[in-house]
Amino acid sequence: MCGMSQQPPVRSTSSPSSRPDASMSLLTNVMDHSLDEGYAEAAARRAEGGKGLPSTLRAKLGLAAALLLSAVVVTLGAAQARISAPTLAKEREQLIQRIEAETSSADSLQKNVDSLRDSVGTKQRDALRKHGGDQAELVSLLAGATPVRGPGVKIVIDDAKQARTSGGGPRESSGFSDTGRVRDRDMQRVVNGLWQSGAEAIAINGQRLTALSAIRAAGDAILVDNRPLVPPYTVLAIGDGQRFSTAFQDSADGQYLHVLQQNYGIRASISTQDEVRLPAAPSLIVRTATPGKGTS
Repeated sequence: MCGMSQQPPVRSTSSPSSRPDASMSLLTNVMDHSLDEGYAEAAARRAEGGKGLPSTLRAKLGLAAALLLSAVVVTLGAAQARISAPTLAKEREQLIQRIEAETSSADSLQKNVDSLRDSVGTKQRDALRKHGGDQAELVSLLAGATPVRGPGVKIVIDDAKQARTSGGGPRESSGFSDTGRVRDRDMQRVVNGLWQSGAEAIAINGQRLTALSAIRAAGDAILVDNRPLVPPYTVLAIGDGQRFSTAFQDSADGQYLHVLQQNYGIRASISTQDEVRLPAAPSLIVRTATPGKGTS
């Protein structure tokens, strides 16, 4: 064998020679693609859209179309209202005529009721005078069958200024839950106190009371003989002038009214009157009694 040294084989390749700037691929990519693809697509869309109408012109046309549509709707509504106006006016006129007719009928019925009530009252008073004997006038007075007048007192009672529709407290009840409201039992105590102090006749808001009169509550309303009263409540009582007034104020019921003023804000005033006029009771119930036979 010869002693010649062997050279390592040279390995050839077919790949092309690399570029000098191959090591700067990032910088090259930036230079080759200086415009982002998204921007390029947007530019292309704008170029294609440029063939139509400008965007501002399209917006103006859209606004004009919307305004035109609104004008058409308003015009149609006005035309419809003009067409239906005569019909509505006619119906309204008919309704007014019906209301006036029914009101006139109610007024006529009320006059008839008042006339019948006066006729019944007259016959009842005649019966009292006929069968009352020597005490006919006293019986008629006590029964409230005749109008009366004379000296007396005037008491005006009203709810508290800050009265509420609901509340509670020591005066709460099923009918009146507000402590600032005048209740039916308040009026009962005032009336009973006047009778005990010597009243000969009493009326509340022009309605004459009799021995059979009832003061009750219905919701928040006070009823006297089933007729609702509206505050302020004006109580007129015929009695012995100043003595009558003093007797009532010194009584337990007069002190009760004073407590309502001081503790619950209920407004009340009492004054002596030289002359008080009370009407006859609107309706009377005439009852007679006959002595029964004794039993053995």
